Amino acid sequence: MENLNFNFDYQIPELSEEKILEYCNKAKSSVRKRIPLVMHKPGDDFNQVFNFVCKDSYMRPHLHPKKEMIEKMHLIKGSFRLFFFNDDSSILKFYDISSKGQKVQVPSNTWHTYIITSDISVIFETMVGKYDPLTWKKMADWAPDENHQDSNFYLKQLKDFKNN
Repeated sequence: MENLNFNFDYQIPELSEEKILEYCNKAKSSVRKRIPLVMHKPGDDFNQVFNFVCKDSYMRPHLHPKKEMIEKMHLIKGSFRLFFFNDDSSILKFYDISSKGQKVQVPSNTWHTYIITSDISVIFETMVGKYDPLTWKKMADWAPDENHQDSNFYLKQLKDFKNN
C-alpha cells in the first residue's frame, strides 16, 4: 500500500471520552446513522468536523469540485474503508484505515466514499474553502441517493467488495 500519511499541519481539537460517547449515541439514534460535530465557525476557510459514523451508514459517492478542496481524514476511533472511483463508477482502489491516528488524504475532483468496518468510527475531517451547500460537493449520478431504496444494496456491494 502506498504511503497515506501526508503532511497534516493542524492541531486536532481535543474531545473528552464523555463527548465521544455522547456523539456516538447520537449517531446510533439518527436516521442517517451518523452525525457531525462541527468545530469551525460559519464562513471559515478551514473546515474542521468530527464525524461519528455507524457501520450501517451509507454515504453516496461524491467529489469536491474545487482544486483547494483536498479532504484530510484522521482516524480517532474505529475503522473504515475509503474507496476511490473513476467517472463510470468502477472502483479504482481502496484503503483500509484501521489504526488510531492513521491519516488519509482525498484529492480534489476525486470520486470517493467510505464505509465503516467497525461498529462505529470517529473521523476528524478537514478541508479548505468556505462551505456552500450548492458547491461543496457533487454527488455521483451513478450511485443511489442515500434515501433511495437501492442504497442498502449498494452499501452491501461496497462492504462485500474484494480486490481482484
